[in-house]
Amino acid sequence: MEFSRLTAPSLKELFINEMEAMILSGKLEVGEKLPTERELAESLQVSRGIVNGGLSELARKGFLHVKPRSGVYVADYRRYGTMEILLSILNSNGGHLRRAEIRSMLELKIILDKLAVELAIPTLDESGLQAVKDKFAAMKDASQVDEMANAAFEFYHELSMVSGNTLLPLIYWSFRIPILYLWERYIKKYGKDASLENASAVMEAVEAKDADAAKAAVERAISVVISGAKEIYED
Repeated sequence: MEFSRLTAPSLKELFINEMEAMILSGKLEVGEKLPTERELAESLQVSRGIVNGGLSELARKGFLHVKPRSGVYVADYRRYGTMEILLSILNSNGGHLRRAEIRSMLELKIILDKLAVELAIPTLDESGLQAVKDKFAAMKDASQVDEMANAAFEFYHELSMVSGNTLLPLIYWSFRIPILYLWERYIKKYGKDASLENASAVMEAVEAKDADAAKAAVERAISVVISGAKEIYED
């Protein structure tokens, strides 16, 4: 067996991680002006090139706002952030999402899943239906938690694929890592059968071409998690 070479984070990555952690924790508040690049470089004992590159990356993600001839300010990442913010939140919190973030993800998943079946079912052909059935079969065959979580994600992602909407599967895929995280937590707490029961109800409705029943099944499955009846919250 071959192993990949281990690499340490670069100084730029360390700088970015530290700044993200300070912003997410509130140590750097929204609207706060950062010290100059020179001051940051001297304080952190790194080159100005590392600081400049790190600040540019943080601005691209939506953590910072650069105002010409004024300076660099902490931005409201909820308003201006990219999808990469979610990964930063996971990394800064030891690989975990907090209660508010989990709830937000679940609320969004309801919207995406319901839209997928609403768009897919009226025009679903045999090849599309078979593709969804194949993904559901993969869920039933999965044995390990990570395998099951991935299969569950792919089942719902396939529904977005056959919806006919070009953007929906791209949006769904952009949430892959946090959604996989939620699936793994759910499967570890409630087992494979609970996950299959939820997906089975959706699959049956899709096969019957009953969009209302499919949306109701999605709503039931995720609402019990949001409410805490089948909680997966961290705190």
